Amino acid sequence: MEPKPSSLDDKAVDPAVRSNLGENSHGSMGRAVSSDDRLSGGAVRGEPVVETQDVSKVYRMGQVEVRALQHIHLRVDRGDFVAVMGASGSGKSTLMNILGCLDRPTSGRYLLEGQDVSELDRNELAMIRNQKIGFVFQRYNLLPRMSALKNVALPLLYSPDGYRGDEEGPEERAQQALNAVGLGDRAHHRPNELSGGEQQRVAIARALVNSPAIILADEPTGNLDSRSGLEIMALLEGLHQQGVTLIVVTHEDDIASFARRIVRLHDGEIVADEVR
Repeated sequence: MEPKPSSLDDKAVDPAVRSNLGENSHGSMGRAVSSDDRLSGGAVRGEPVVETQDVSKVYRMGQVEVRALQHIHLRVDRGDFVAVMGASGSGKSTLMNILGCLDRPTSGRYLLEGQDVSELDRNELAMIRNQKIGFVFQRYNLLPRMSALKNVALPLLYSPDGYRGDEEGPEERAQQALNAVGLGDRAHHRPNELSGGEQQRVAIARALVNSPAIILADEPTGNLDSRSGLEIMALLEGLHQQGVTLIVVTHEDDIASFARRIVRLHDGEIVADEVR
């Protein structure tokens, strides 16, 4: 693997982020990856989490067909860190919507942890999104009238299992997630009291709080200055080192360089799949 950009050194990253990456937290962040490739919770690195089999997506606009994706075969294993790149219109957003169970393929199969989610109904897809997928968006998508703590706890409140029956309640779990991203002391601040980088860290904590199978990050540094962007990528890289499975959409080469693997799309097709 090539070395990371020289601009990412210890001085460029918030010390709170560095120190808290190693802190104990809930679920997939709870233990370091052991030498036998076994991740926290008993999962094994290398098991497929995401697998698309000949997936295509066609949009119809009147008499015109737009082939957004064409015959996509993609496998992402547990513990992997993948960057998806492509120009505007290449199909990367459509692919992320399908991987995030926000849309269904026109044809082909999509397996998430071995379950075929291609034909699930709307309610079943909502349950999958809540339990198995963590989302990080470019614009953070935080509720402005709620504190950071309550924003992070939201996925637990909507969980059909009632935060999975753990002894810890939603706010305790949310506080642990905020601690892990270096924002434990900002838990009661609202989004407008936080910087852009802090808001994105809250969004990452929210994505992690349900211990999802995978985190999907769509241009996670797009609204940030270069220093804050590097801190966010350092945080994501640290989570990957602890066994979290990540797919990041970006158009920036320096952001993609943090990933172990880069998948490039053009006109709805995978044209390159590079392991670094």
